[in-house]
Amino acid sequence: MGQIIVAKLLNAATATGAGSSCDKPRGSCTYHIIGSTTAGAGAATVTLEVSNDETDNFLVVKTFNLVLGTSIVGDGFEVTASWQKIRANVTAISGTGASVTVYQGF
Repeated sequence: MGQIIVAKLLNAATATGAGSSCDKPRGSCTYHIIGSTTAGAGAATVTLEVSNDETDNFLVVKTFNLVLGTSIVGDGFEVTASWQKIRANVTAISGTGASVTVYQGF
């Protein structure tokens, strides 16, 4: 079995907004989102978005809602369909020092 390659779609994002889009590898890819705060409770909503449109017209394929705390929490999802582009988009984030990271494995 081949080695799994991991890339970050978002790296410790602390504000709302979309990360850069990248080419989605063919076949099945897994997505792992993690988040935490530096103190107290928080929350984050992150969408996984895909596109086959050269103008980057993205569609939401998965929404992650995380309840954040000082311990790292996470969620995951698999995309098996072929899409040209993929990105992660933080649509809401709250809490002291709240951040989220999204990994892509293929």
